[in-house]
Amino acid sequence: MRTARIVLASAAAINILICPALAQQDITGMITMIDRLNGTIAIQQIQDTTVGTNTSGPIEQYKVQDGKLLDTVHAGDRVAFSTTGNGVKTITKLQKQ
Repeated sequence: MRTARIVLASAAAINILICPALAQQDITGMITMIDRLNGTIAIQQIQDTTVGTNTSGPIEQYKVQDGKLLDTVHAGDRVAFSTTGNGVKTITKLQKQ
């Protein structure tokens, strides 16, 4: 019984540590709209697919953690970005490609 508790506690701890790391993956997309006053950006994700299939994903709205990230990008730019998602999707890293 004690061993089972230790194993379950270890599995829960690993899950808590791994999930945020997976959420920080770089995603590629194209900026469709920037609202600098409200600190939001709309990005259409570009999916890596085979030839002949639909390569664009849905357009999603994101909050930007730091407004300075929006200074160097414009609508139509291709970007790589990282997000966190605790209720509101927030961009933590934005880099023009």
